[in-house]
Amino acid sequence: MSIQSNLQQIKTNLPENVTLVAVSKTKPVSDLMEAYEAGQRIFGENKIQEMTEKWQQMPKDIEWHMIGHVQSNKVKYMVPYVKLIHGVDSLKLLKEINRLAVKWRKHINVLLQIYIAEEETKFGLDEKELNEILNSEEVKQMTNITIKGLMGMASFTEDKEQIKREFLHLKSIFDKYKPLNAGNCQLHTLSMGMSGDYELAIECGSTMIRVGSSIFGNR
Repeated sequence: MSIQSNLQQIKTNLPENVTLVAVSKTKPVSDLMEAYEAGQRIFGENKIQEMTEKWQQMPKDIEWHMIGHVQSNKVKYMVPYVKLIHGVDSLKLLKEINRLAVKWRKHINVLLQIYIAEEETKFGLDEKELNEILNSEEVKQMTNITIKGLMGMASFTEDKEQIKREFLHLKSIFDKYKPLNAGNCQLHTLSMGMSGDYELAIECGSTMIRVGSSIFGNR
């Protein structure tokens, strides 16, 4: 199937409240443009240099998301054009994003990454760290970022029940902190689910899915 038909098939069954991020890392601009021509406007990359090169070549109404693990020393390269940073997993990183956003006179939306998997390889905050960040006076004073929600990645396993447990755990944390909405904390987005499990993630309450291979084919 073509990229266009893959997109149409996914979007046909997508609830209105769920945002589709097309994970375009490692894919050529020609593939992204095929998705763009089919109406897709949100693309996710995990390498800043690759995102920069694609940003330079592609239409400027695209919303670029950084979806991979972000190092503090790399933030400066993406601040000019990134719309949403998915994997913010420390106060240090949040401070650096805000500092550079102030410098560039930009406003950047972020998602706080929560550790929900049973794998040591995944990044993320535990609930105690999340609570400290969301209730931090220092964070509340950050003028150039908005915490838009939470994200998490389930374990890489065939066990659907385990994945479901992890998604529901993240949903319960999201529901617990959602009432905090004030100032630069506006928890509207729950980002969970990828090509292999996004339908289950939506069942569990996801409002944003990150889909790559089901759109562009396997890498």
